[in-house]
Amino acid sequence: MPHLEVTDEWTIPATELKFRYARSSGPGGQNVNKVATKAELRFEYRRSTALTSAQKSRLQRRYPGHVTLTGEFVVASDGTRSRKQNEHDALTRLAAMLRSIQHAPKPRVATKVTLAQKRRRVEQKRYKGAQKRLRSRSDLD
Repeated sequence: MPHLEVTDEWTIPATELKFRYARSSGPGGQNVNKVATKAELRFEYRRSTALTSAQKSRLQRRYPGHVTLTGEFVVASDGTRSRKQNEHDALTRLAAMLRSIQHAPKPRVATKVTLAQKRRRVEQKRYKGAQKRLRSRSDLD
Protein backbone atom coordinates (compact mmCIF):
# COMPACT_ATOMS: atom_id res chain seq x y z
CA MET A 1 0.00 0.00 0.00
CA PRO A 2 1.42 3.44 -0.91
CA HIS A 3 1.74 6.38 1.45
CA LEU A 4 -1.36 8.53 2.02
CA GLU A 5 -0.76 11.97 0.58
CA VAL A 6 -2.86 14.42 2.63
CA THR A 7 -1.37 17.55 1.05
CA ASP A 8 1.66 18.16 -1.17
CA GLU A 9 3.88 18.56 1.92
CA TRP A 10 2.10 16.15 4.31
CA THR A 11 2.05 12.37 3.89
CA ILE A 12 1.16 9.52 6.22
CA PRO A 13 3.54 6.53 5.95
CA ALA A 14 1.95 3.29 4.77
CA THR A 15 3.30 1.50 7.85
CA GLU A 16 0.89 3.51 10.05
CA LEU A 17 -2.18 2.46 8.05
CA LYS A 18 -3.87 -0.94 8.19
CA PHE A 19 -6.93 -2.30 6.42
CA ARG A 20 -9.36 -4.84 7.85
CA TYR A 21 -12.15 -6.33 5.83
CA ALA A 22 -15.62 -7.56 6.75
CA ARG A 23 -18.84 -8.52 5.08
CA SER A 24 -20.56 -5.44 3.85
CA SER A 25 -24.10 -4.32 4.55
CA GLY A 26 -24.13 -2.24 1.37
CA PRO A 27 -25.11 -3.17 -2.19
CA GLY A 28 -24.14 -6.51 -3.67
CA GLY A 29 -27.13 -8.83 -3.71
CA GLN A 30 -26.28 -12.42 -2.83
CA ASN A 31 -22.60 -11.59 -3.20
CA VAL A 32 -22.81 -9.54 0.01
CA ASN A 33 -23.08 -12.77 2.02
CA LYS A 34 -19.94 -14.30 0.51
CA VAL A 35 -17.35 -11.59 -0.07
CA ALA A 36 -15.77 -9.25 2.50
CA THR A 37 -15.93 -5.92 0.66
CA LYS A 38 -16.33 -3.53 3.62
CA ALA A 39 -13.00 -1.79 4.18
CA GLU A 40 -12.02 -0.52 7.64
CA LEU A 41 -9.01 1.75 7.57
CA ARG A 42 -7.21 1.83 10.92
CA PHE A 43 -4.72 4.61 11.62
CA GLU A 44 -2.72 4.54 14.86
CA TYR A 45 -2.70 8.31 15.17
CA ARG A 46 -1.31 8.43 18.73
CA ARG A 47 1.92 6.71 17.61
CA SER A 48 2.11 8.59 14.33
CA THR A 49 5.18 10.63 13.52
CA ALA A 50 3.37 12.52 10.77
CA LEU A 51 1.06 14.41 13.18
CA THR A 52 1.96 16.96 15.82
CA SER A 53 0.56 16.58 19.33
CA ALA A 54 -1.81 19.51 18.67
CA GLN A 55 -3.11 17.83 15.51
CA LYS A 56 -3.62 14.57 17.41
CA SER A 57 -5.73 16.28 20.05
CA ARG A 58 -7.72 18.20 17.40
CA LEU A 59 -8.39 14.92 15.55
CA GLN A 60 -9.64 13.27 18.72
CA ARG A 61 -11.85 16.25 19.66
CA ARG A 62 -13.26 16.80 16.18
CA TYR A 63 -14.07 13.16 15.37
CA PRO A 64 -14.67 11.33 18.68
CA GLY A 65 -16.83 8.65 17.06
CA HIS A 66 -13.91 7.44 14.95
CA VAL A 67 -11.49 6.98 17.87
CA THR A 68 -11.18 3.61 19.64
CA LEU A 69 -10.01 2.99 23.21
CA THR A 70 -6.75 1.53 21.89
CA GLY A 71 -5.83 4.80 20.18
CA GLU A 72 -6.76 3.94 16.62
CA PHE A 73 -8.66 6.18 14.25
CA VAL A 74 -11.11 4.08 12.22
CA VAL A 75 -12.71 5.04 8.91
CA ALA A 76 -15.06 2.44 7.39
CA SER A 77 -16.48 2.30 3.88
CA ASP A 78 -19.03 -0.12 2.48
CA GLY A 79 -20.74 2.01 -0.14
CA THR A 80 -19.76 -0.01 -3.19
CA ARG A 81 -19.51 -3.67 -4.22
CA SER A 82 -15.78 -3.39 -4.82
CA ARG A 83 -13.20 -3.79 -2.06
CA LYS A 84 -10.76 -1.63 -4.02
CA GLN A 85 -13.26 1.23 -4.35
CA ASN A 86 -14.11 1.01 -0.65
CA GLU A 87 -10.39 1.17 0.20
CA HIS A 88 -10.00 4.25 -1.99
CA ASP A 89 -13.08 5.85 -0.41
CA ALA A 90 -11.76 5.24 3.13
CA LEU A 91 -8.35 6.72 2.24
CA THR A 92 -9.98 9.76 0.62
CA ARG A 93 -12.19 10.35 3.67
CA LEU A 94 -9.26 10.04 6.08
CA ALA A 95 -7.24 12.53 4.02
CA ALA A 96 -10.15 15.00 4.08
CA MET A 97 -10.50 14.63 7.86
CA LEU A 98 -6.77 15.19 8.34
CA ARG A 99 -6.86 18.29 6.13
CA SER A 100 -9.66 19.70 8.28
CA ILE A 101 -7.53 19.49 11.45
CA GLN A 102 -4.22 20.50 9.86
CA HIS A 103 -4.29 24.06 11.21
CA ALA A 104 -5.65 25.36 14.50
CA PRO A 105 -8.88 27.35 14.09
CA LYS A 106 -8.57 31.10 14.42
CA PRO A 107 -9.78 32.34 17.80
CA ARG A 108 -12.91 34.46 17.73
CA VAL A 109 -12.28 38.12 18.40
CA ALA A 110 -15.10 39.71 20.37
CA THR A 111 -16.35 42.99 18.96
CA LYS A 112 -18.39 45.72 20.60
CA VAL A 113 -21.85 46.73 19.51
CA THR A 114 -21.56 50.10 17.79
CA LEU A 115 -23.49 53.14 18.95
CA ALA A 116 -25.41 53.24 15.65
CA GLN A 117 -26.50 49.62 16.13
CA LYS A 118 -27.72 50.39 19.65
CA ARG A 119 -29.71 53.39 18.37
CA ARG A 120 -31.28 51.35 15.56
CA ARG A 121 -32.30 48.62 18.02
CA VAL A 122 -33.93 51.11 20.41
CA GLU A 123 -35.68 52.88 17.53
CA GLN A 124 -36.99 49.53 16.23
CA LYS A 125 -38.33 48.70 19.70
CA ARG A 126 -40.12 52.06 19.88
CA TYR A 127 -41.62 51.52 16.44
CA LYS A 128 -42.88 47.99 17.31
CA GLY A 129 -44.33 49.26 20.60
CA ALA A 130 -46.18 52.06 18.80
CA GLN A 131 -47.63 49.55 16.30
CA LYS A 132 -48.91 47.39 19.15
CA ARG A 133 -50.47 50.39 20.93
CA LEU A 134 -52.33 51.30 17.74
CA ARG A 135 -53.76 47.77 17.52
CA SER A 136 -55.18 47.83 21.05
CA ARG A 137 -58.68 49.05 21.86
CA SER A 138 -58.94 52.67 22.82
CA ASP A 139 -60.63 53.90 26.03
CA LEU A 140 -63.54 55.37 24.00
CA ASP A 141 -64.87 51.92 22.98
